[in-house]
Amino acid sequence: MSRSNKKKSKKLWLKIPIIVIIVVLLGVGTYAFMVYNNVKKTVNDKMHDPVSSIDLGLAKGKIKGTEPLNILLMGIDTEESDKGRSDALMVLSVDPKKDTMQLISIPRDTRTTIVGKGKEDKINHSYAFGGSDMTIATVEEFLDVEMDYYVRMNMSGLQELVDQIGGITVGNDIAWKDDKYDFEFGPTEMDGDKTMHFVRMRKQDPEGDFGRTKRQRQVIQGIVDKGASVGSITKIDGMIDILGNNMATNLDFDDMKKLLSGYKDTRKNFVEYQMQGEGSMIDGVYYFIVPEEEISKVHDMIADIKS
Repeated sequence: MSRSNKKKSKKLWLKIPIIVIIVVLLGVGTYAFMVYNNVKKTVNDKMHDPVSSIDLGLAKGKIKGTEPLNILLMGIDTEESDKGRSDALMVLSVDPKKDTMQLISIPRDTRTTIVGKGKEDKINHSYAFGGSDMTIATVEEFLDVEMDYYVRMNMSGLQELVDQIGGITVGNDIAWKDDKYDFEFGPTEMDGDKTMHFVRMRKQDPEGDFGRTKRQRQVIQGIVDKGASVGSITKIDGMIDILGNNMATNLDFDDMKKLLSGYKDTRKNFVEYQMQGEGSMIDGVYYFIVPEEEISKVHDMIADIKS
């Protein structure tokens, strides 16, 4: 595997928390928000961060009318050397009429024009150049779609989140061990630290990145199942505090309540897709090149769910 591909694989685990945020919010229910007095203040004072690239008036109209929504998910690793970049980019589309949730991943090294810079670069560099606003504008231009909301999550909260809900259990498909843990075949219980080891493993998986992606989905499902359970309702306060320290979004408290009440069943039909293309070296730099027909395909996938 090339050096650039290794780096790309290392970053795949970044997608987990930001997916979890949306899916857990959709699954827990409005009651969880109303139980604790500090939730509204945490959401509105610590998480809420509007951006100029999204017309909140239009977005609020859609969520109030329970119309299909596009939400851009950004994973930011504030502890890595390239912390000024968005290392995971996904478009989450939810359609309450079809009870469908669709998640499309955009490879972080995708070469495209950066809106506001007027030059081609890796799409994840848009965050370093202009933060959430430039990233949103660049993704909208790249796919020719409109975002209604965004969620930005840094990675330091994942381990805390798993520990807060009391750990998770996943069905491990292959037995393996690393320098700290022994992962046996079958049901595997994990705390936050063990979860990070589980999703980071690459070299010992015969399926490579495909196996790694599968483990990520298992972890997501494990967190959703545990986080949305009645037994975890009493832990919502702590979960919100963790998210408040690690998450930003243009969703305010009222928007989240509408998302919970009107879109909670969309998680029943979950579809995910990874944009296809191939790697290429240009002027000594690795890029992921997505062909025009693939961009058109993904545009249509997003447009269809909103039609």
